[in-house]
Amino acid sequence: MSTAYTPGLQGVVAARTRLSMVDGQRGELVIGGYPLEEIAERASFEELVFLLWNDHLPNAHELASFREQLAAAREMPAITRDVLEAAAAQKAPVIDALRMAAGTLSLAAPGESAIAGPTRDAVVCVAKFPTIVAAYWRMLREEGPVAPHHGLGHSANYLYMLFGERPSEARTRALDTYFNTVVDHGLNASTFTARVVISTASDVVSAVTAALGALKGPAHGGAPGPALDMVFEIGEASHAENHMRSILARGERLMGFGHRVYKVRDPRADMLSRAADRLFESDGDRRLFDLAREVERVAIRLLDEYKPGRNLRTNVEFFTALLLHGLGLPTDLFTPTFAVSRVGGWTAHCFEQLAANRLIRPESEYVGESARRWVPVERR
Repeated sequence: MSTAYTPGLQGVVAARTRLSMVDGQRGELVIGGYPLEEIAERASFEELVFLLWNDHLPNAHELASFREQLAAAREMPAITRDVLEAAAAQKAPVIDALRMAAGTLSLAAPGESAIAGPTRDAVVCVAKFPTIVAAYWRMLREEGPVAPHHGLGHSANYLYMLFGERPSEARTRALDTYFNTVVDHGLNASTFTARVVISTASDVVSAVTAALGALKGPAHGGAPGPALDMVFEIGEASHAENHMRSILARGERLMGFGHRVYKVRDPRADMLSRAADRLFESDGDRRLFDLAREVERVAIRLLDEYKPGRNLRTNVEFFTALLLHGLGLPTDLFTPTFAVSRVGGWTAHCFEQLAANRLIRPESEYVGESARRWVPVERR
């Protein structure tokens, strides 16, 4: 019995999950049973990861224990640092360095248990990704890495290791909200990759490393940097319409608008818009945020004019770029910082796949010839 070919597996249900639900028609995202707007602005990132791994929010004792567990696993093994130094010598992109370093995390750091297993691997990946990204970024700048601060939470420690100073509460809350907003999002390419690898009974580090390989491709979900570049190019609100009309007249995309899944406004854009609003009000250049909001308003009006019926709305990239810029992150860190969050979701999917595993093995449809005959080389 033949099965219909579906390019890109679009519309094919390949997993059942309790981790996140994406409703593109209604613009809804549910994470671990909680609507995004209910939890992203309130929880710490540690609480979200615990929820995805355990199917309930932690109580005070569980949260303290989980935070200690992650903090204790932040140090890098020596071989990880060696890989980063070699990558830095060749000025490799940050996301490539993270992918290369991730494969070393099967090895124990000094004082760390070397007992392998899914839980150990998951804790190590979540705990060490911020250390790897921050250390490598400083290596590229010929600055010494900043050791993890075990008295800080996950998001605050990441900012501390990047910039060498304790972040404000406003900056920490903004990053927590970003991490919570993007930690999981259905069966996207990188998450599917992780599930395929772990379904072979491989290990979590291998699955996460493979997921990073999928994430670095620009078709995964786009890169947020160009959305911010457009805002900077516009410069003043009065220039927004002419600038974007010229982009659309050339048949090019307005970066930060439209999404393959969402047919209405991306709920993550709403969440990050509010987070950016609060950040720029308390700890940033308010003029930039106001300019971005005007660019958004004009862009939506022009998209309705140029592409009627498409209902192209703001996606997560637009306000991701604005928020991460407000936190002082350069565009080269945008995708690696996304990975620092999404590794929580990848590992949760690994646990879920392992719990009721079946090897993921889709069919293929052969379209080549089938009646060829061998011809010796001297007669070809």
